[in-house]
Amino acid sequence: MPNDKPKKGAFQRRPRSSADSDTFHARFAAELPESSILPDSCRTRLYDHFRQIEKEFEILYAENYQLKDQLSDLHEQLDTQCGLDKDSPDTTDKTHGAANAIKKSGSQISQKIKTTYKTSTSKLVSTFKSPTVSSHLVRKFEGHTDGIWEVNVSKDGPVKVLGTASADNTARLWDTETGRNLVIYKGHSGSVNSIRFHPTDDLIVTASGDCTAQIWKPQLPTECSSDDDVVAPDFENGLNDSFEAEPVSETCALLPLLGHKGVVIAADWLATDHKVITASWDRTAILFDAETGEVIQTLSGHDLDLTDVHTHPSHQLVVTSSKDTSFRLWDFRGPNHVLSVFQGHGQTVTTAVFVGSDKVVSGSDDRCIKVWDLKNMHSPLSTIRTDSGINRLSISSNQSTIAVPHDNRHIRLYDINGVRIGRLPRSSRRGHSRMVCSTAWNKDENSSCNLFSCGFDSQLFGWKVSQVSKEGKNKENSNKDNKSS
Repeated sequence: MPNDKPKKGAFQRRPRSSADSDTFHARFAAELPESSILPDSCRTRLYDHFRQIEKEFEILYAENYQLKDQLSDLHEQLDTQCGLDKDSPDTTDKTHGAANAIKKSGSQISQKIKTTYKTSTSKLVSTFKSPTVSSHLVRKFEGHTDGIWEVNVSKDGPVKVLGTASADNTARLWDTETGRNLVIYKGHSGSVNSIRFHPTDDLIVTASGDCTAQIWKPQLPTECSSDDDVVAPDFENGLNDSFEAEPVSETCALLPLLGHKGVVIAADWLATDHKVITASWDRTAILFDAETGEVIQTLSGHDLDLTDVHTHPSHQLVVTSSKDTSFRLWDFRGPNHVLSVFQGHGQTVTTAVFVGSDKVVSGSDDRCIKVWDLKNMHSPLSTIRTDSGINRLSISSNQSTIAVPHDNRHIRLYDINGVRIGRLPRSSRRGHSRMVCSTAWNKDENSSCNLFSCGFDSQLFGWKVSQVSKEGKNKENSNKDNKSS
């Protein structure tokens, strides 16, 4: 400590008298140049301001020394207490008691913080719980020579047919149970971007980079549905996972749909009517007559390229998604087509699909999935935040599970409330090696594959996803415990 430190109480603010004011005036006036041009009134005001400054500085200076004195006292008490602690065990106990009290108080504060954090992140924590579904790869379909943009399953019929649209300019149909490639459609001169089955008829509509959509009727081999004639490959046991049967090639469109000036990115069938709706990079959607190919109406309004289009399963409703971060709901049930615009994403909306009769699920490059109620679409019912961009997702037939294909090669499963329930396995041999573009659910619960996925790695996979019961979980945990013991 320096020797010139003022002693305790040495500094005290002394009251200012009139003599002090006169002295201050005289000292300040003496320091002013004789040739000062300041008027007397201004000079008096200036003196008053300096007096106020001096008063405030004295107050602060006094308070500063008082604080220093208090701090010095505290240091002396601490030194004295430390000296007593060395000789007195009772004092040590008291000190430890005080320390324990501090720790207890800190623990209580920490517990409050943890409780608040747990409440605010309960939804996030739930995603780390044990998955409620089990999944494994059943079948691998081989044939495409370039990326596969979309996969879909036929609605009805004795044989479930799988359809794929690829960048190799072809669309293909597959037997879901055997993996056999049944049909190759070669009617497009550009990348085939989507494939959709008619709800009731044996018709298919495909959209392409050649600026057209085409309606065609496949000629399926008559023997494709017999399980006795063809032995399905067993991928899980390491057997040959490709099929060498020669597929039927088709090159003629039943009806081309012309009218777009850019890439047609998707096309779908309008429910309860023989119409097709298309979405294009020319920023428009066109409603076509599926019997004549005539343009019924051109829908405009999006500011950037469209990315997808889907129709309602039972009503004449259409939802289009776009790179302009919005998706639009078009209502064709009345003479005046009602339009609703929804902007809930921060980047390109890659897809928007109907769930049942009253919900819409949208996915975006902003890594979010949102579930909306058609009756109140001002804000989403739930928001699912992920770690990668979302592509063309699908919803299971019981409307309970969303299969989400990601840019980062993963496929995740969520329930409709936004809780993550599982992830499909991915390794060098079982899973996609590049971006997963699309998923599709199979309504047939008895099928060997009830979920399909395709990707930019030219791969098409069939998966079996099943619910895990609580009894099954307990049994699995018991088996693990027995092995560890």
